[in-house]
Amino acid sequence: MQTTPSKSSKQNSIVYFIGFTAALAGLLFGLDIGVISGALEFIQKDFSVSDQTLEWIVSALLWGAVFGTLVSGILSKQLGRKKTMLLSALIFALGSLYCSMSRSANELIAARFLLGIAVGVASFTAPLYLSEISPQRIRGSMIAMYQLMITIGIMLAYFSNMFFGTTVIINQQIGGHWRLMLGVIIFPALLMFAGMLFLPESPRWLFLRGFQKRGVDVFRKMLLPEEEITSEVAEIKKNLLQKQNGFHLLLKNSHFRRAIFLGMILQFIQQLTGINVILYYAPRIFKIAGFASTSGQMWGTIVIGITNMLATFIAIAFVDKLGRKPIMYAGFTVMGASMLTVGTLFNMNLEQSPVLGYYAITALLLFMVGFAMSAGPIIWILCSEIFPLGGRDLGITFSTSANWISNAIIGGTFLTMLAKLGSGPTFLLYGGLQVLFVLFFLLFVPETKGVSLESIERNLLSGEPLRNIGR
Repeated sequence: MQTTPSKSSKQNSIVYFIGFTAALAGLLFGLDIGVISGALEFIQKDFSVSDQTLEWIVSALLWGAVFGTLVSGILSKQLGRKKTMLLSALIFALGSLYCSMSRSANELIAARFLLGIAVGVASFTAPLYLSEISPQRIRGSMIAMYQLMITIGIMLAYFSNMFFGTTVIINQQIGGHWRLMLGVIIFPALLMFAGMLFLPESPRWLFLRGFQKRGVDVFRKMLLPEEEITSEVAEIKKNLLQKQNGFHLLLKNSHFRRAIFLGMILQFIQQLTGINVILYYAPRIFKIAGFASTSGQMWGTIVIGITNMLATFIAIAFVDKLGRKPIMYAGFTVMGASMLTVGTLFNMNLEQSPVLGYYAITALLLFMVGFAMSAGPIIWILCSEIFPLGGRDLGITFSTSANWISNAIIGGTFLTMLAKLGSGPTFLLYGGLQVLFVLFFLLFVPETKGVSLESIERNLLSGEPLRNIGR
């Protein structure tokens, strides 16, 4: 059956509306990551708290995300992907409201933990929903939309911080403009909740629950051609023949445990690049570089957000053409050189030579390019490819939890490291780690470009070295 141009256009509109609405979870994710950087200085003044308390305020969301990730597998399996996403949006809205109304640092920490649960659930469920409902021909671009929305959310948070942090009327009339920074997220959260009400449930989840007719109806409501629906249904039924028995694999199969090890280490590496140190504490870093005014620091964070978003397109354009590892080698080389440059410049006397501060910020922006084109998106891609089908849910749960645990540790120790080591040695340490990461990729990480998931699984379970499972 041929699809007419008008029908094809309409079906694409429906599919992309579904993708955009679900990807709002990524936008909320990015907003919550980016908004705290601009709020910290004002929170510290209002509550008269130490740097250690600020670290707790930052990391509370991340520990909440660990909890959210651990329970999201159960929630999405029992409630369905759609209802779990609706729950996540509701928690986003309530958490944002609670943050904006917090009367003490302890209350704010509790509110951020609640918000983190929503982030953890969304970071697990949204990509899963998108991968299960997207037609195969555009599945990659739909998942990439989620990753892109995270960077857009971070950038918009920086613009929001700039507005609420520097507007003269607000500064004069409202004591805690950080409350507006944190509370404004309630609006996109409610938008996501409202949009999700109109979205269908994941067809694959419906098939898992035995509602095969409803699953087929979802594809028909998306106006997919009958031959495409037949192909999608056949693929779903084939996958369902292999039960999800991740815990059995974990206990009985050492090769699956190797994949778990690789996925967790990859996520630790992503965080140990130092990316979230920059995203959470960008204004503090700009202050170290010599940008004393709040306005200058806020504009600096906006430039970082824009750079992060635009450089993500490099990975989207080349990851399936050049391969995963070449881009990773290039990205980590750029990140290592940039961090070492920043650390070296911060060891110098920036007050006597202010131009060095601009060199340091330039190096920081190059770091953002290196991260956004490599470790940012590609580590998530690798972690979605290396686990066998029978244990994929469990493998992604472990690797995503590793990401949030390392994120929380790093976000909760950066200011302490600055105080004890100094700004120069701290960034030199992060720069030196990039060299070790390149060695790890060389020895253990497979190239998976153009290799089917079935081939990767077969190589893994047959005992091939990890670096060879992509052959």
